[in-house]
Order: sequence, then C-alpha cells, then structure tokens
Amino acid sequence: MSFEILSLDQGTTSSRAILFDSDATIKEISQQELKLFYPHKGWVEQDANAIIEDTLQCAKDVASKASNIRAIGITNQRETTIVWNKDTGEPVYNAIVWQDRRTAKICEALKAKGYEQVITQKTGLVIDPYFSATKIAWILDNVEDVREKAEKGELLFGTVDCFLLWHLTEGREHATDITNASRTLLYNIHDCKWDEELLKIFDIPKNMLPEVKPNTAHFGETDKIFQGQNLPITGMAGDQQSALVGQACFDKGMVKSTYGTGCFALINTGTNIPSSHNGLVTTIAYDLGQGPKYAVEGSIFVAGAAIQWLRDNLNVFCEASESETLALSVEDSNEVIFVPAFTGLGAPYWDPGAKAAILNLSRETNKAHITRAALEAQAFQTYDLIHAMQQDTGLEIKTIRADGGLVANKFMCQTLANFVQAQIDVPEISESTALGAAYLAGLGAGLYKDEKDISDRWKLSRSYKPEIQREDAKKGLTRWHEAVGRVRTS
Repeated sequence: MSFEILSLDQGTTSSRAILFDSDATIKEISQQELKLFYPHKGWVEQDANAIIEDTLQCAKDVASKASNIRAIGITNQRETTIVWNKDTGEPVYNAIVWQDRRTAKICEALKAKGYEQVITQKTGLVIDPYFSATKIAWILDNVEDVREKAEKGELLFGTVDCFLLWHLTEGREHATDITNASRTLLYNIHDCKWDEELLKIFDIPKNMLPEVKPNTAHFGETDKIFQGQNLPITGMAGDQQSALVGQACFDKGMVKSTYGTGCFALINTGTNIPSSHNGLVTTIAYDLGQGPKYAVEGSIFVAGAAIQWLRDNLNVFCEASESETLALSVEDSNEVIFVPAFTGLGAPYWDPGAKAAILNLSRETNKAHITRAALEAQAFQTYDLIHAMQQDTGLEIKTIRADGGLVANKFMCQTLANFVQAQIDVPEISESTALGAAYLAGLGAGLYKDEKDISDRWKLSRSYKPEIQREDAKKGLTRWHEAVGRVRTS
C-alpha cells in the first residue's frame, strides 16, 4: 500500500508543508511568507510564534488533502536562535536569524582572548555571528532577567527545528538532531556531545540545551495536525544537510549546492573530518543511525536575496523570474561586478564588516547589466567555495548537484557551469530540502530501506556544461576578486 510523508520545511523567508507520496512525488504544497524584522543596522529577527503558527497552518492545509500520512520530517533554517520559557513555550525574545550580525564585537573579543583555535578544533566552525552560541549569549546578557531564569533552569534554547518539535509535542520533547547541534559552536563534532569547555567559554547554562539525536530517530508524536490522531516525527535535519540527503549525495566526494536566500555548498567527506585551511567549515553531514558522516561546507549569505533586493528595494522588475529575461537582453554585464555582501561576506572570507557594492559603473550601465551581474555573482561566489573545497579535500569536483529556487533561472545555471568549470545537474524535484526531510522521516519510520533505496529515486532534469574556456572564465573571476578586495575590511 502506498504511503505519504509530510515534510515541514521552515525557511528564512517562508514556512512550508509539502506532502510526498511513496515514490517521492510532490502531492500537495502549502506556503506562508515569513516576515523579517530589522530593528537596527545588521540585526535580523523573526517572530518565533509566527513560525509555529504558520508552519502548523501549512501542515493542516496539506494534511486535509492526505489519505495515509505515516511519518513527519522537519527541516529548518539553521543557526537561527530561540530561547523560551520551559513551562509556557513563550519566547523571551524574537528569534535571532542566522543572518544577524549584532554579535560581531562578541566574536572579535573571543578571538582576542585566543579562543579561535580550540573552538574550531572542537566544532569545525569559525568564530562568527552566523552561528548560534553568540546569539544565545546576547539574549542571556541583554534581555532583562533572562540569565537569572536560565541559570534556575526555567528557560530552554533551541534552533527552529527544536522549537517546532517542542510545540508540536506540547512540551514533551526538547530535542534536536545532530546536524543542527553541529551548527551552534557548542557541539563537539568529534565526541558527538555538548562540550563543557565551550559552554564555559560562551557562558551558557547546559540545562538550556536539548537532547541530541541522529537524523533518523523517534523524535516524538503530535496530534496538532490531525485532531485525535498521533503522527510520528521520525526525521529531522538542518536545511543544507537535508538537501544533501534529498540530492542523494551519499558517496564521498559528491557535492550539492543550494540556491535559496543564501547559497550553501557541501561536499560529502564520509567518515573523514578534514580541517579546512581555506575558509570553509567542517560540519556533520548526517547520521542515519550508524554514526555520523561529515562534510566540508561553504556558506554564502546572499544568493537569491540579491535578486529579491533588486525587486523589492530598487523595483528593477516585478517578479524574480523576470531577472533571467533582463540578463539575457544584454550581451554581457559591461564589466559590472555586483558583490552582494549585504550581511557581510561568508566563506571563504568571513568578513562580517564587508558591505555590498556594485562596481565598474559607467554612463552606459543599465538595469540589465546590474541584474546580469547579480546573477553572475552567484557563479563567482560558488567558484570561491568549490576552489576552496578542492584544496581542503584533495578531491576533484567535476559535477555539482544544484537545487533551490534560483535554479529555475537557466541563465544562472549556465553561468555557474561556465565560471566554476563543472557540470551542473538539476534534479527533477528541485525541492531537495523538503525531500531530504521526507527521506529521513521515511528511513526513521522504516518506510525506506537504506541509502541505496533513496539514491535509486534521484532523477536528472537537466544538465549544464561549461560553454566557455577556462581562460575566459579566469578573466571574469579576476574582476570579481578585485571587487571583493575592495569591500573587505579584514
């Protein structure tokens, strides 16, 4: 008998529920846009209660059209930080989003104290406002009475997956998965546990932290979607690791790159835990119950968000999809370079003070050139990640499995292939993040057998191969690196 899996995909700009059938075909989708707040320069927040309400409403909308849901999977925007009352579930402050840069000075102080080496060695990450620990510390030290309550054991911390789970189970489960835990700067990826020394460095009470489980596990049950019927939650992963699973990148050396609000590329390194010497981070890829597999990851903070900015802030076009037509209306970008460092630069630069810039403007520059440059920036940024990955791992990357909303833009995909000088494979189901959560839930519930069972379901939609020579690609990359050098502060 066929079955269905409900995937809850809580992202930076929207909350969604997607219903997949047993063949991993999408049956229903419900989506609610999620508002971002910018109370001060560099601050990015969300209403944590809206995250719960919107996700639950989407889940109910989709479930009302289902016939045989057997499991629920959760995937989420990573690093976004929520602290809430353990009795009421009420947040003590807005969710602080991964893009938020308010803790840059805290990070500088930690580096000045010489903590960078021990933190990177234990977590695989770098000291940056991007990750959760300094966000937790900020809430503890800047919201009235919060530290006192936390030390008394009255408050809980969680990333969005954890907060969703707590509410779906009405407070019975305070748990996260190993991939989300590995993005907090508090989790030792070698020992696979919360690290006492790191907790002391960041001055965070351990009693706030959730239990950490593999990605395929029994996380609890919820009756909030179907009244009177308990549905098991059996899969959970941070969005980028979930996409890695959704793209069936189970073999060492396989790469996926997701183009949503930001861009995140991961290369599976198997059981090896390589140290990055080129500005990337080492992270846990997934744990299907047989121990963790690892990945080297590059994080670009602004990808599709650059196109949103052109649409919403400059009114260059009405719909994001128009960017492709506009970019193709000119032969090239007229040497315009767009560095979309709206929230600083991520990997491999890690410069929170960098500012966005549009360079090489001239009298003949028009909106088509700028739009084309914004799309080309995704290829340039990805090149930086892939080049660093190859140096860190010694693995040659010839193919990238790409997904996310921006891969609908064929010009962007071809440009990506041109400048990265690699084949870009786009799957039939571009909703790889939600699909990964469904696969994990299916594995956790025993509905799928193993990794091969999932790999056999991956289907190619289209491929893009380089159409320019490597030397021509280098010319564009040289202009890009010159532009990045001009906006960097460190």
